[in-house]
Amino acid sequence: MLDQLLVHQVRRRLETSGLPLVVELWNGERLGAVADASVRLRLHRPTSLKAMADPSLGVLARAYVEGALDLEGDIRDILALGDRLCNASACTPKPGSEGWKWWRHTRNQDRKNIQYHYDVSNDFYGLWLDARRVYSCAYFKTPDMSLDAAQEAKLDHICRKLDLRSGERFLDIGCGWGGLVLHAAERYGVQAVGITLSDDQHAYVSQLIESRGLTGRVEVRKLDYRDVPERGCYDKIASVGMFEHVGRANLTAYFDQIAALLKPGGLVLNHGITAATPAAGGLGSGIAEFVEDYVFPGGELVHVSDVLRTASGSGLECLDAENLRPHYGKTLWHWVTRLEQHADAASRLIGEQKYRIWRVYLAGSAHAFDRGWLELWQVLAGKGVSGEQPNYRFSREYQYR
Repeated sequence: MLDQLLVHQVRRRLETSGLPLVVELWNGERLGAVADASVRLRLHRPTSLKAMADPSLGVLARAYVEGALDLEGDIRDILALGDRLCNASACTPKPGSEGWKWWRHTRNQDRKNIQYHYDVSNDFYGLWLDARRVYSCAYFKTPDMSLDAAQEAKLDHICRKLDLRSGERFLDIGCGWGGLVLHAAERYGVQAVGITLSDDQHAYVSQLIESRGLTGRVEVRKLDYRDVPERGCYDKIASVGMFEHVGRANLTAYFDQIAALLKPGGLVLNHGITAATPAAGGLGSGIAEFVEDYVFPGGELVHVSDVLRTASGSGLECLDAENLRPHYGKTLWHWVTRLEQHADAASRLIGEQKYRIWRVYLAGSAHAFDRGWLELWQVLAGKGVSGEQPNYRFSREYQYR
């Protein structure tokens, strides 16, 4: 009886929505616009009806990941129809994290969270990232750039904003698979240190340093940013795609540490995903909870205004800010396409469930950036000397040569 009631609710929802979506039940019955459907949902068991009777994007994503339903159709169409079916655009963003969740960002917990996300398989990431394995927003100087070219352009964009110069000491907080530290050393002549909490990334970058003859010029350490010891020793610092792991409660400690590591007159570029709404800590429609449980445990988003305010409170003058939101949507769609092209290989490497997690996460993130639910900010800040910024040029022209 309950099953029939839920079937009726799903049928009514589909009829009133008018969406080109068909739902196929476990018994072969079809609901919705069968003739012109661009997306098909296959429900594998009666309990799957609960996800469709009162859906949210997070609930549907969980059902897909757990194998309760299958999604057929172009992933862009799937996300667009899911958005409309769940009225996700009208959902209130998740508020910022509560104070009692301080335990989420202890050193031990942060290390576990990072390893959960990044120590999946180096070969898996290699299937869909660019040749340098840069796992952050690319910079498309022209819309038709390839992903590899756009990631190289992003690395240059960061190095130019920091005005890297030969012989300077450069720190990359959260160095990933080494794209930035290697690029900065080889192209700009810096002495580079990269830090990561990922075992897989540390091993991979260590091998690259040796094979490319950069021993003595580039160093990678498995180290928490809070434990970098060299106070006042770095000319330039970058933090790219790591800031999202810091946590709202640790923002002050994070920027205090960066300020302490910089030489007077030094520059830092903070590149990270931010919430589009002040005081929001994550996306609505159950998305934040899905990401927390399946993708980024411990991840927290803050608004760019929090970045500016906290950095300034740590004695870092914010000199330049750029929102690369459209670039991240484009980057993510490149990643989704490449991942889907290697679906069989990905499933062999990490299993079908994790493949589904990554497919829906990357596509959902692309949709979120395209809709303006998320933003990506590069904030350049400097540690002044008697009120001056001796290493920040008077105009931006140098950034775009």
